Amino acid sequence: MSSSVAAEARRPDLAGYLFAGLGACLFATKGVIIKLAYQAGLTAETLLTLRLLIAAPAYAAIGLMAVRRGRALPGPKVALKAMLVGALGYWLASYTDFEGLNYISVQFERLILFTYPAFVVLFGAALFGQKVRPAALWGVALSYGGLLLMFGTKLQAFGSAVTKGALLVLAAAVAFAFYQLLAKDMIVRLGARLFTCIAMLGAMAATVLQFLLTRPLSDLAVSRAGLGYAVLLAVGATIVPTFLLNAALERISPQANGAIGTLSPVVTLALAAAVLGERIGPVDVAATVLVIAGVGWFTLLDRRRPA
Repeated sequence: MSSSVAAEARRPDLAGYLFAGLGACLFATKGVIIKLAYQAGLTAETLLTLRLLIAAPAYAAIGLMAVRRGRALPGPKVALKAMLVGALGYWLASYTDFEGLNYISVQFERLILFTYPAFVVLFGAALFGQKVRPAALWGVALSYGGLLLMFGTKLQAFGSAVTKGALLVLAAAVAFAFYQLLAKDMIVRLGARLFTCIAMLGAMAATVLQFLLTRPLSDLAVSRAGLGYAVLLAVGATIVPTFLLNAALERISPQANGAIGTLSPVVTLALAAAVLGERIGPVDVAATVLVIAGVGWFTLLDRRRPA
């Protein structure tokens, strides 16, 4: 194989960008579903627990299929590490995000949560020795310029609880950034399917433990509407996008995956207006254009990144 062909083979896979984009769109529905579930009387702990209990059989089945197709089971240390990484990304990050939505709007939550690509870049460079093309950072800056523009239009709409909600969601962003960085090597070692299953089972264990320590079991007896939202959250906003996210991480860099994820606030903006009745103004539209432009610029440069 020539060096040019080998370099091309090592470049990020276009499918990785498509998986990341679709996963970001599905994740964007999460905040709207959570708000609807809260209106149906569910708490953050109950909703998070139902979400993972519903999703667990699917993850277990898909993990078993991966093993039957020849994927070797990891040793206890590797499996424990995968479970801890999963608990970081899908319990700690999810819980702080869910709790933050008690205090701030869906649009504001999404703006804060998707500061995580900046944390991916910063932590990746500072702690993991990852290289970043300086020109690609202009794409990230452009996207965040759009997000800040959206933030400026929403700030006056919130009361005194905004600080608590913002800090909770910011903690979620930091936790999810570390998840992406730590998950990359685990995915390469275990494969996206098996890692996702082990990681989500670890998150489920942490979630159930938290629920048992903080809520009565009777809280799991929710209304039909509440259960419906939990199922929708588990399947459409958890199972499918988590596999898309990890399939993307198997093909592209965490920085590219994080930057593409900034599409999610744009989708959330539209859903919040259509489902929750939140208003979209001219500034929101301008911010959307900036976010999309920044994502496109970063993705183009990352795809051209030398091997």
